[in-house]
Amino acid sequence: MKFFTTAWHNIRRSPYQALAAILVMTLTFLVVSFFSFLIVGSSRVITFFESKPQVTAFFKDEAKQENINALEDSLNSTGKVASMKFVSKEEALSIYRQQNKNDPLLLDLVTADILPASLEITTTKINDMASISDMLKQSSVVQEVVFQKDIVSTLVNWTTAARRIGLGIIAVLSLVSVFIIVTIIGIKISQKRDDIEIMRLIGASSWYVRWPFLIEGIFYAVVGAFIAWLVASSALVYATPTLSAFLKGIPIFPIPLVFFFGLLGVEFLLAIFLGFISSFLAVLRYLK
Repeated sequence: MKFFTTAWHNIRRSPYQALAAILVMTLTFLVVSFFSFLIVGSSRVITFFESKPQVTAFFKDEAKQENINALEDSLNSTGKVASMKFVSKEEALSIYRQQNKNDPLLLDLVTADILPASLEITTTKINDMASISDMLKQSSVVQEVVFQKDIVSTLVNWTTAARRIGLGIIAVLSLVSVFIIVTIIGIKISQKRDDIEIMRLIGASSWYVRWPFLIEGIFYAVVGAFIAWLVASSALVYATPTLSAFLKGIPIFPIPLVFFFGLLGVEFLLAIFLGFISSFLAVLRYLK
């Protein structure tokens, strides 16, 4: 308890230095929080597109059911198909009417004969889409093939790039935070050098002298992490209606509370680590 009291006394004696340390930690963990939101959101978007029918084959009007059945058997024999769904002309019309129920003019212009029957195919792996698509294009009963490889590939590339950039920014900000806390703790040690010498003369151990500074560094990091988490989480909750409207149909929201508190726990652990390392480097350098 004595260590915590001493650490709090040191913080109160230099509020501007404490504020600087907390602000730089807050900036670091703001990036960590928003980066985590981005990774989770993009992963859900990719999972959504992967779970949808990835390849859609539209059949010619003259296609016979036995030819379509034969094509389905050929696709199943490849072992690359996870599921298939045949959509008849009548079912396509029903889907069209549901999508345009608020526009009577469009409903009157379209009949079942105009819309083609189709086969919606989900592949086991993303990489299998190209071969299934090529196989469908070679069929004499298929008029057009549409698949989402480009969409998923683009999302994967963006997510990978975002992860690399985010990790790079976090690494740089973490180093800056460490250097700033080392500097601040070093200044504190220099200011209390006479007190430290007196403590050593009366028999205080090295760790007895070090612990208040270590606790001080951890305090800066933990407070900064909590403020950053609170700001980032509040911003995400506030932006949820707008993001939900923009990503209409993609089930990203609502994000469960367990994720927010799990993120807070991870950030606290990272903050304790960064704060301890920073202050430990400072005491190693300045407490000879």
